[in-house]
Amino acid sequence: MTSPLVIGITECGKWDNYAKWVQRSYPHVRTLKLLWREPSSDDFDHCDGLMLTGGEDVHPRFYGVPEKVAELDPKEINERRDEFELRIIEATLKRESSILGICRGLQIVNVYFGGTLILDIPRAGKPDHSKSQGSDRTHPVNVVPNTQLEKCVGVNRGEVNSSHHQAAERVGRGLKTSALSDDGIIEAMEWEKPDRNPFLLLVQWHPERMQTLESPFSKNVLFEFVQAAAKKQQGTAISSLTK
Repeated sequence: MTSPLVIGITECGKWDNYAKWVQRSYPHVRTLKLLWREPSSDDFDHCDGLMLTGGEDVHPRFYGVPEKVAELDPKEINERRDEFELRIIEATLKRESSILGICRGLQIVNVYFGGTLILDIPRAGKPDHSKSQGSDRTHPVNVVPNTQLEKCVGVNRGEVNSSHHQAAERVGRGLKTSALSDDGIIEAMEWEKPDRNPFLLLVQWHPERMQTLESPFSKNVLFEFVQAAAKKQQGTAISSLTK
């Protein structure tokens, strides 16, 4: 009997949103909360894919400018979570398992590969990408041609939600940009050479809570991630997955 597909989702304040997003389309997939508070390698050993969720700012010491922490809200810093997620990214890469990074998830993966972050988008002279009056903003993104993301969503421009004040700045080793906002903020990243690596897609928007979950920037992103995780798991029937 085939074991259920297991997606590990990193602990955050809105973890249920991510789990419901997966199980809405794929009720047969098991979601597992990966706890930075009480990390267990035994839990992670059962995961076929890793979803890195949104949340706090990555401490600037992890990308070489520890003094910049003074420019951030200390309530939005969680070094234990940073350390846990950097370890689990390394473990996932060693297992050659699939990774989907969302918002902070994009940023922590970029940092893992030696990239840097814009500490605060408005202070960098760009329009605000954070929430407005408690709700996500929306704006268009431009998908870079001939990328894994373009193959995934099937369009070269579309509307996404936005809820972040930081963003990738210098792109990490082995990664490339696959979508940009009109004001030049990096909105998605992927492997520079995706054919030579396991699935990795990083998006700055929140596909798990878009107003239209049927958007290819939500539905197709989840499909590609779950399908890649299923391919990794021996014996999983890929034919049971549909966009």
